Amino acid sequence: MSERILSLAALTVLELSPPEMVDVAARAGYSHVGLRLVPATPEEYHFPLVADAELRRQTLARLRDTGIKVFDVEILRLRPETRVADFEQILAVGAELGASELLVAGNDPDEARQTDNFAALCDLAAGFSLNPHLEFMPWTDARDLLQAMRIVESAGRANGCVLVDAFHFNRSGSRLEDLARLDPARIHYAQLCDVAGPRPDDMAEILRQARNERRFPGDGDCDLLGLLRTLPANLPLSLEIPTRQLLEQGVSALERAQIAIDKTRTLLALV
Repeated sequence: MSERILSLAALTVLELSPPEMVDVAARAGYSHVGLRLVPATPEEYHFPLVADAELRRQTLARLRDTGIKVFDVEILRLRPETRVADFEQILAVGAELGASELLVAGNDPDEARQTDNFAALCDLAAGFSLNPHLEFMPWTDARDLLQAMRIVESAGRANGCVLVDAFHFNRSGSRLEDLARLDPARIHYAQLCDVAGPRPDDMAEILRQARNERRFPGDGDCDLLGLLRTLPANLPLSLEIPTRQLLEQGVSALERAQIAIDKTRTLLALV
């Protein structure tokens, strides 16, 4: 069995520039990274890979020097006003960086329009050898696993996929028995982290935890073993584990990335 791909997600070390992130991934023992081409929020500090050709050149050089590869790029949002053709330059940069997977959020309450736009995005992305993954998140308009599965299946595109993030799987109340019904061809990777405590009643608190305070695998209350045993065997994993408290305590990006991969490997030994 080939070694499972473990990719360092941008949100885990969001303070790093892309070339710095590649270095940290290499030093900590990852094989891949996920790069954020579009900021997730207006407030987020962003390194403009799409607009900055020199930053892309530096990033590509660091990828060559280290042997690290880009696994996924993020994050495209499907909104009511979305024109899918506007994403073409972002997809081109993703392809230039060597990514194969594309992370997508559904932010359109009209499910039929969201489905049509997802299908159109899949068609556009196919020309760049990218697979769009619709990531369900409880505060978006792809709220849980079942809705994401419905949208992706209705879109009916061979490269359309569902992204399972352990945090959102837990906080959306999604179920392992539904995940077991997901066609393995519809999932090329999953995002791994842990989360502590019961689901909060307040969606703003769920969102805060998602963006700032996740736990390393094995340090929370998710049924990660159940999740990993239900997902396809040896599925690539993106370690998305923001820990702002540790960042503010002065724990370096390299240390946090190292803890993440070490705890993931400990968990994987039990699967």
